[in-house]
Amino acid sequence: MANRGATRPNGPNTGNKICQFKLVLLGESAVGKSSLVLRFVKGQFHEFQESTIGAAFLTQTVCLDDTTVKFEIWDTAGQERYHSLAPMYYRGAQAAIVVYDITNEESFARAKNWVKELQRQASPNIVIALSGNKADLANKRAVDFQEAQSYADDNSLLFMETSAKTSMNVNEIFMAIAKKLPKNEPQNPGINCTRGRGVDLTEPTQPTRNSGLPRNTMWMLVSDLDVLDSLTGRSRGPLDGESLFPVLMLSVSLYA
Repeated sequence: MANRGATRPNGPNTGNKICQFKLVLLGESAVGKSSLVLRFVKGQFHEFQESTIGAAFLTQTVCLDDTTVKFEIWDTAGQERYHSLAPMYYRGAQAAIVVYDITNEESFARAKNWVKELQRQASPNIVIALSGNKADLANKRAVDFQEAQSYADDNSLLFMETSAKTSMNVNEIFMAIAKKLPKNEPQNPGINCTRGRGVDLTEPTQPTRNSGLPRNTMWMLVSDLDVLDSLTGRSRGPLDGESLFPVLMLSVSLYA
């Protein structure tokens, strides 16, 4: 699927080496994580965005000089009942965007907790960016810009205030991450730079009595091995065929 954005520099150039990176978004519910991803991947904004259940997976590419960076993006749910799933998504991630709402001081405190968790449990070289979202609501600001900047500086984080609604700094924060990621060696050089593919992790609406599915289980049908590889950290070469695992069903138990 082609994604159009006024300033988004995607589309690989012939001869570019291709680097693939897993990126996860973390933050309190309703801070705008899904809106940021939707703006970056599809150039769209929905005023009323439904809450993410479990996580959503999308991909997008950006070009830096002679390198094409493919982001495998995991947009995680912010509700507390899904917190126990977070390590599955940030495990093996090379980058993370921790998002807070500049009009909600509590979301900033929660963002700090996510940063601490990443620093303690994620990959030691993970690139972490802090996003103060909803910058278009500056007249309702509850988190001071300088306070957030000082916190980011103290913790060696990239920091930008963003607005998914106006697209302010959305492409820029992903580009800043892409520039900071190590690109010494191409990963999976035969991979195609497709965009906007993804599946959502969703709960079954009404499981039947004979289905045997517990009510607290999510299921995901995976026909795209990029999704499975991103979750498991498996590296797949250009000759590996998707026919090996045409459809895979994953179950994820919730401990809420």
